[in-house]
Amino acid sequence: MSRRPVAVAASLLTVLALGATSACSGNSSASTGGSGSTPTVKLMAGGLDKQIYLPYQLAQQLGFYKKYGVDVQLSTEQDGGVGAEEAMASGQVDMAGAWYNHTIEFQAKGKAVEDVVQLSGAPGEREMCTAKSGVHSAADFKGKTLGVTDLGSGTDTLTQFLAAKKGMKTSQFHRIGVGAGSTAIAALQNGKVDCVMTTQPTVAAIQKKGVGTSAIDLATTSGATAAMGGAYPAASVLARTDWVDSHKATVQKVVDALVATMHWISTHSAADIANKLPQSFVQNQLVTKADYIAALNEDKGQFLPDGLMPAGGPRTSLATEKLVGNVKGSVDLSKTFTNDFAVQANKTEGFKTTTTPAGPNG
Repeated sequence: MSRRPVAVAASLLTVLALGATSACSGNSSASTGGSGSTPTVKLMAGGLDKQIYLPYQLAQQLGFYKKYGVDVQLSTEQDGGVGAEEAMASGQVDMAGAWYNHTIEFQAKGKAVEDVVQLSGAPGEREMCTAKSGVHSAADFKGKTLGVTDLGSGTDTLTQFLAAKKGMKTSQFHRIGVGAGSTAIAALQNGKVDCVMTTQPTVAAIQKKGVGTSAIDLATTSGATAAMGGAYPAASVLARTDWVDSHKATVQKVVDALVATMHWISTHSAADIANKLPQSFVQNQLVTKADYIAALNEDKGQFLPDGLMPAGGPRTSLATEKLVGNVKGSVDLSKTFTNDFAVQANKTEGFKTTTTPAGPNG
């Protein structure tokens, strides 16, 4: 994820309503009620209306949280507000819909956070650049101003990583936070940045307006592997390890619902998915529904069909963090993720798994 996505205006009312519902309940409510009651889980995502994070809302629309016996209250990050992973780490919410790499960063800071289900094997991002920027790859970043969701976000880490792969230091280019959606588009239009790393549907809107084109593709698992040397696990569900250990039955219910959602995504078309999502997510002042479907059809390959952490993914993520200097010491990758819940979910439903799972060493 990127950490600080900005919801597009047309979907803001929907998102705020979700957030308000979540805010009305108390902290860490997963264990409320007596025997047999439905547990409530608060999950904040890094932008519910972004395509990279669509499984969280889709699971709600499909009725899968209810089906598997858990009440998931969804909320989304707000521009300038607390990031989903920080809200989770501080106990404001139980779970975060955010990128896996944050578990590595947390461990480096002495905090135990783990990934309990992996939804994508690629960042789902594209480096969108203006024609006059002259940027065609990270080798052209020198002297440029590059937009990221927010400084310190996943897009910021990826931008630095791509530059470092080309032997470029961060002092050789400039990074600024521009959010996503309309603010990212405005930054390109106004010449504030030469490029911006962003996701669908913002990518489609940039292309439709003719203000930028895709210079670097990290939107699919194959694209991420080509650019980064391996699958890069991005969208996932993160939770504090102590919370997971004390709420295992509840975690399993959430993972059951999301694994069923990932299987549904893999067996349905982009149009089917768009038809299930809130109207404001797929059709607004930035994109038409046809644009949204076309973009999803193009980037649908980022989603993993079974919720398993792919082999090599954690190692690629750790290499990224080390190369950009976010992590300098040793990291025990086995403590940053677990496939146990996803394995059980697939077994329960009789789903055939196709992702080669990562071992303890990533």
